[in-house]
Amino acid sequence: MRVLVVGGGGREHTLVWKLSQSRRVTELFCAPGNGGIAALATCVPIKATDVEGMVRFVRENAIDFVVVAPDDPLMLGMVDALEAEGVKCFGPRKNAALIEGSKIFAKQMMRDAGIPTADFEIFDDPDEARRYLREKNEYPTVIKADGLALGKGVIIAKNEQQAMQAVGDMMEQRAFGEAGSRILIEQCLRGPEVSVLAFTDGKTVRPMVSAQDHKRAFDHDEGPNTGGMGTFSPSRIYTPALAETCMQRIFLPTVRAMNELGRPFRGCLYFGLMIVDGEPYVIEYNARFGDPETQVVLPRLKSDLFEIFDAVADERLDTAEIEWDDGAAVCVVLASGGYPGKYETGFPIAGLEETNALPGVTVFHAGTRLEGERVLTAGGRVLGVTALGDDLDTAIRAAYDAVGHVSFEKAHYRRDIGIK
Repeated sequence: MRVLVVGGGGREHTLVWKLSQSRRVTELFCAPGNGGIAALATCVPIKATDVEGMVRFVRENAIDFVVVAPDDPLMLGMVDALEAEGVKCFGPRKNAALIEGSKIFAKQMMRDAGIPTADFEIFDDPDEARRYLREKNEYPTVIKADGLALGKGVIIAKNEQQAMQAVGDMMEQRAFGEAGSRILIEQCLRGPEVSVLAFTDGKTVRPMVSAQDHKRAFDHDEGPNTGGMGTFSPSRIYTPALAETCMQRIFLPTVRAMNELGRPFRGCLYFGLMIVDGEPYVIEYNARFGDPETQVVLPRLKSDLFEIFDAVADERLDTAEIEWDDGAAVCVVLASGGYPGKYETGFPIAGLEETNALPGVTVFHAGTRLEGERVLTAGGRVLGVTALGDDLDTAIRAAYDAVGHVSFEKAHYRRDIGIK
């Protein structure tokens, strides 16, 4: 099979790395790819959001199967366009990707289906939102932009001043563009968070191993929210009993509700959960693999990833063999200094070969580019250094030992990944 992966970050590098191990994948392409992906796949200079360009490339290069990994092309209907050409895909169609593309849609669906989530109100007028905040006067409170915002459209306001500013930034200043034209104001739940990704073909749900990520830029969960500074798997709190509760109250009801709405979901459905007094609540859905959760979940997959993708596309996931490693994985993200604010790029990265040669360690590229033989930084999150171990403590030590072997100017990383 000639397989194309759409995207160019750490998640896509992990997908390409895992697909390259499949006996059925004879040739791999990635659009646009990055400096690390180039070692495993032919990188194609097409933007991930260029639906027409992607369809044309697939047609002209006899691609058999496409994995659409990022949120934006899913919401633009890339899977729909490719399937119209007769090409098999892994990823939801546009009408199902709305579960991530509109937080308001997702919350209304959960309320109607009885899926546990935080109480909320919806606003399309900033003055109405401010009036509600003054009357409610409960802090902290959560304010969310409705649409896609690179994982940053969520503000936890600790007081009225922060809440009012968040409303103005989203709805009037359009800090997140059209994503903030409508907002949610949501009850602030308290508890540990767990990420569970699940394969689903719209009928069968097969959860992957659990993970937890660290969103804040600095140690001890301080500083601004980011796309993710590191992650670990498994979660320390996600017990088999809790997993069964999530299956019955959240995972299966979500897939059923999407079917009832005429939006069958096929692909990877990401459940962002918060555990409140032992009970799970949905904080968010993603319509695709999470980043950087993918970098610790897929290294623990013992089965052939392509076979699973193919089973999802054919709606025969119930027959797929899915086996997981019993150990643990930890990923430490090396970011450009200043991220998630302003940062410089173009710095050479040293020690990649040496780091990748360490036992149980893989370096996944998130924001890199090739310049001749050199690999340069080219994004906010630059690398994800993943290490496997028999348990979390072993994996943490291995990950940080590996981080010590790779370097670039102004690199920044957290030193407490996995310690939650």
